[in-house]
Amino acid sequence: MNLTALFKIPRLKRFASSVLDQLYPSCCAICNIGLKGGRALCEDCGEDLPRLAAPFCEKCGEMFQGEIDDAFECPNCSKLKFAFEFARPAMPRDERTLDMIHRLKYGREIHLAGALGRLASEAFADPRLEVALDGGWPLVPVPLHRKRLRHRHFNQAAEIARALSTHIGLPVLHGLRRTRQTETQTLLSRKQRMENLRGAFSISHKGKRWLAKSTPAGVVLIDDVLTTGSTVHECAGILRRAGFKKVFVVTVMRG
Repeated sequence: MNLTALFKIPRLKRFASSVLDQLYPSCCAICNIGLKGGRALCEDCGEDLPRLAAPFCEKCGEMFQGEIDDAFECPNCSKLKFAFEFARPAMPRDERTLDMIHRLKYGREIHLAGALGRLASEAFADPRLEVALDGGWPLVPVPLHRKRLRHRHFNQAAEIARALSTHIGLPVLHGLRRTRQTETQTLLSRKQRMENLRGAFSISHKGKRWLAKSTPAGVVLIDDVLTTGSTVHECAGILRRAGFKKVFVVTVMRG
């Protein structure tokens, strides 16, 4: 591609963005103010959303009140053994963030994945994730079963991972597949969730090809919400057994 063509690309993108703004005017997902450039969250609402802040559990990202000077694990995590190293949500539970996630998943508002991916990228300010950035670890979205994917037409974790990739520069690897359709986890206890998910995932052909090329130090598992950690624990176990040495988890929100 010559230099003239290269200089035209940003101009074409700006033109395409302005046309889309005219045809499909966007608005903030929270306050409904009109926006340009295909954005889904205005600056004021984006800044007003709460971020995960210390003190929080180093294992699951659960926030706590008060002052805790040292790194700690919450009483729940201290009794559990996870297959992942740690989970780092970008946001604590907030109804506005949860509403955007639900609108993406169940309302099929795929444009919200861009805003959610940008929010998730803030988790990478955590120094524990520097090794993943420096090492070019792939982002592996938690997969949907093919039947649910046919019904929904997209995987929300994959859409968030794709948007996240544009902000932090790590590649997206569809390294897992869901081999068994499971019942919804919403009303299940952690023990029931673990049983429900047993044997529900396997390494994908793309994951195997990635491993065949090299033995990477690790992967970053991506999902929308971390609740009990059951899903990402099961996925992390599959990735570890397949050959990935470490698994970090990044989610948009802590449930």
